[in-house]
Order: sequence, then C-alpha cells, then structure tokens
Amino acid sequence: MPTPLELIKKKRAEAVSRIIGKGYLSTKRVYVGMATCEIAAGSKDVMEVFQKAVSRGLTDVYLSQKGCAGRCNLEPTVEVIEAGKSPVKYGKVDKDRAQQIIERHLKNGEIIKEWVID
Repeated sequence: MPTPLELIKKKRAEAVSRIIGKGYLSTKRVYVGMATCEIAAGSKDVMEVFQKAVSRGLTDVYLSQKGCAGRCNLEPTVEVIEAGKSPVKYGKVDKDRAQQIIERHLKNGEIIKEWVID
C-alpha cells in the first residue's frame, strides 16, 4: 500500500500532466471568436482548423474561444497572444487564413499585417 506522501506525489504528477496537456503553461494563446454572430460568420470552421493543428502536434499553444468583440464587420476574429509581445487580432479569418496564421505566425513568428485589425 502506498504511503500518504507517495499518493500526494502521484496526484501532483497527474495534475501537472493535465495542466501541461491542456496547454495552460503555453507561451502562445489563440482565442477564436465564438459568439453567435461569429459562429454565423464561420468561426466554427476556423476553430476546427486550430483544433486539428493542436491535435496533430502544434505545440506550446493554448487554444480557447472568446466572446463578442463588437466587430461584426470583421468576423470571424482570431487573437494571438504571445508572452512578452503585444496581442495581435486578425479579422475576416476563414479556414485558409487560419492555416496561414498557424504556419506563418505561430510557427514562424511572422505577423500577417494585412489581416491585422485594431
């Protein structure tokens, strides 16, 4: 039978594994607008592109959704936040743009200026 200290160590290791597995300690965060209006504009497809990339091995990225940004004419929107850098908000993101954001911004550090919104 394990000792109480061994049980605590096991529980701690499981908790740390869950935290890392969910990406909570990632240096990059991606938020896809998923308010009703953004879903109507196609954000579910955009979110799916990011989810597939993460499931296929895109590392150091925490992926989540965000609510309404009040920018209906620019939807779907995606916000990329990297440690030590200013947040970048992209507008009118479709599946193709989402893939480009993954390849160019998240993997190579290139901000795609023509898609950035204020």
